[in-house]
Amino acid sequence: MQPRLDFYKASPDAAKAMLALEGAVGKLGLEPSLVELVKVRASQINGCAYCVDLHTSDARKKGESERRLYAVAVWREAPFFTEGERAALAWTESLTRIADTRAPDADYEWLSREFDEKERVNLTLAINAINSWNRLAVGFRSVSAT
Repeated sequence: MQPRLDFYKASPDAAKAMLALEGAVGKLGLEPSLVELVKVRASQINGCAYCVDLHTSDARKKGESERRLYAVAVWREAPFFTEGERAALAWTESLTRIADTRAPDADYEWLSREFDEKERVNLTLAINAINSWNRLAVGFRSVSAT
């Protein structure tokens, strides 16, 4: 696959805005391991190989196990995730596929049992951020280093 363009170079201001959003997400107090799982799952759904590579690597550096990383794609069937992680992954899928799911009440109720209002907003912003990164990376064909 050939990259279409380097969006960092093409629009430094847009890249700065995305980096600012990412920085803000990092300061919201969400569990870093949870954020990485969310980033991996959204990136899998969006078909963003660059982001899957990046975030599985980041998750490993933060101590995430290979076993859990392999199972993120099948988290509903895998016994390796907490109830909070499962609720967050369901919410991630709902929002990433929002045109099809319309963010169902069942997923929101599950999320609400595991996270308070502030955490729900913060998690939703983290999901929004990775979906934006995925759209940039997929749209402009970002390629991982080999």
